[in-house]
Amino acid sequence: MPNRATSLTLAAVTALTLLPLSGCFGSDSAVPASGSGGALKGASFTVGSKDFAEQIILGRMTVELLKANGAKVTDQTNIKGSASTRKALLSGDISMYWEYTGTGWINHLKHTRPIADQRGQFEKVATEDLAKNEIAWIDPPAPLNNTYAFAVRKDKADALGLKTLSDLAALSRSKPSEATFCVESEFSTRDDGFPGLLKAYGIKAPGRNVKMLDTGLIYTETAKGKTCNFGEVFATDGRIPANKLVVLEDDRKFFPVYQPALTLKKETLDKYPALEKIFAPLAKKLTTNEMQELNALADVEGEDPEDIARSWLQDNGFLK
Repeated sequence: MPNRATSLTLAAVTALTLLPLSGCFGSDSAVPASGSGGALKGASFTVGSKDFAEQIILGRMTVELLKANGAKVTDQTNIKGSASTRKALLSGDISMYWEYTGTGWINHLKHTRPIADQRGQFEKVATEDLAKNEIAWIDPPAPLNNTYAFAVRKDKADALGLKTLSDLAALSRSKPSEATFCVESEFSTRDDGFPGLLKAYGIKAPGRNVKMLDTGLIYTETAKGKTCNFGEVFATDGRIPANKLVVLEDDRKFFPVYQPALTLKKETLDKYPALEKIFAPLAKKLTTNEMQELNALADVEGEDPEDIARSWLQDNGFLK
């Protein structure tokens, strides 16, 4: 996705070079294990992530779990952009990072049509990426889905009886003055973004009803309800509940599925099969609501993703 979640952008990203891998939340030095587990004793890994809160939190969870199981870990979280992070994995600069099924299918494997079924999307991307690139996706992916969505103030949704994007389509025809939108510039021109959504649902959105804003402003302006009633958002963003917004259900399943799973080279997983047993239970706990709360701690409260990750792992029994 553009701006905050560049890893979720549906367009193929080209001509990007690998930027320095160290980030403000990570360190280039290897850190010895701090836990009591020994399943990965003697192993060394470099963990990457993309450059927004959700990804850095997932990366830091990965660092902590690897250390707790006896591995030495180099923290290279906070890499700029999806293409650079994937390139780092393919080149061996990093050992693993969490990737989204929609990004893998469309950006990395170059498909143009997403698969609506979540499990089907995961199985397709995992099977093809393994066959073509020898990249393994740890099964299962997290149940969270950080896809595009449209949000509206809860009181407005209640007043207008809105629960789904089909409801919004009906509103755009019956009360066009209420159907006002805030979107990002890239989303506004993509067939798999706003134009495609309008066509799929039959939503009426004349130019005077559409405002193009930066990501952060969309959340605040949608909450105010003056610039627009409906804002393009990312489903796991903590600013949704923080601004008392609710997400309208994509009842026709127009938007692609973006479930994260830990990705790594097949040779790494073959050498350390314990990784699957270590990270599968973690993935199962990461729901959309859970991730919204964690993202809010970073994006709204300003907490350090490293502290967020460690506290959550401790609270959920993954660390002592």
